[in-house]
Amino acid sequence: MRRRDFIATLGFAAVSAWARGARAQAGVAGGTAPQSSSAPLVGFLNSASPATYRFNADAFREGLQQAGFIEGQNVRIEERWANGDYQALAALAAELVAKGVVAIAATGDVASARAARDASTTIPVVFTVGGDPVHFGLVTSINRPGGHVTGIMFASNVLGAKRVQLLHELVPNIRRIALLMNPDNPNAQSEQVDAQAGAAKLDHETVVLNARNAAEIDAAFPELVRAKCDAIITATDPIMLDRREQIAALAERNALPAVSFTRPFAVAGGLMSYGPNIGWMYREAGGYIGKILKGAKPADLPVIQLSKFELVINLKTATALRLTIPPNVLTIADEVIE
Repeated sequence: MRRRDFIATLGFAAVSAWARGARAQAGVAGGTAPQSSSAPLVGFLNSASPATYRFNADAFREGLQQAGFIEGQNVRIEERWANGDYQALAALAAELVAKGVVAIAATGDVASARAARDASTTIPVVFTVGGDPVHFGLVTSINRPGGHVTGIMFASNVLGAKRVQLLHELVPNIRRIALLMNPDNPNAQSEQVDAQAGAAKLDHETVVLNARNAAEIDAAFPELVRAKCDAIITATDPIMLDRREQIAALAERNALPAVSFTRPFAVAGGLMSYGPNIGWMYREAGGYIGKILKGAKPADLPVIQLSKFELVINLKTATALRLTIPPNVLTIADEVIE
């Protein structure tokens, strides 16, 4: 047996030991075991901030609970948040490994997944990413990940053109669209190209503005106003979701239709969102961590692919922008916020 394989076997053996203990405890007092220092410690790594991303951490805990693991009873959770600094993720993942976690939920896209993967060759990792995990070297294949990493994915690079199309249907007189991108996100380039291709088909121009944090988002809006943009589409990126209140407020102040990738953005005041149900992804990640705690190996757990995307429209924002939402768009909307 090669040394690497031997080490990996030891890592998974440790998880199996936790699993046997958890199953044994589950038989006590009707399935509820008292919390102790011997309960498995799970790491939760995220690229955003706990102040605005707590709802996703809660969804992760729901998934764990559905799998039979309740924090404070038979599992412990150690969180690490990068607060928008992708460069901090590697050190944060290393901290989780040093704490003795038996598995890591690497949430908040590819940068987080890479940091957790590289922090240990043995500790199981469950990611939530937008994009192809094979392309980014996270797994060998979707159906047979083949290593210590698996997770939940959606194809973010095919959503840009669809958002442009939906925006065109809501605001047919737009001519120039600002694309607010985070250049540190490995998916940024492919998503940008997709959105630009969709805009070109509809004879719309695009202006790309890069932003990595709150200050750069603030600075981007005067730029897009000077560029005479009629609307804004934000990237599929945790930092953009993390700063949803800020972006929605700036869009409102400048009377700009704003589109993003998931429901909380529309709830915050954006005109529309189209993309994945992020909460569902985090619950699935919790469920996968639960399976690993019960003895499953990431190599044998296929990457879960999200295939359904949801359209959410904020009717209050549309009214403030003096927009009339076409009936055909309202009909296909998964939710209309009034």
